[in-house]
Amino acid sequence: MLQPEFARRHTGGERIIEVEAATCQALIELLDDRYPGFADAVTHGVAVAIDGQIYPDPLVQALRADSEVWFLPALEGG
Repeated sequence: MLQPEFARRHTGGERIIEVEAATCQALIELLDDRYPGFADAVTHGVAVAIDGQIYPDPLVQALRADSEVWFLPALEGG
């Protein structure tokens, strides 16, 4: 699922997108094929949560058929 502003800029407003992918990397590649520039957008300043858990290196994470992946704006600390 995508945040509304992110979806507006990168997917034409689509917030919920269903695709089949074995890994988060494969998911991002599929979405980049569908929405050119998506991969660049999610590799900078975006956190990835898979089934409710945020991963520091999400690209290598395996996905289940029912996994839910959220792309969230990264929070800045200070």
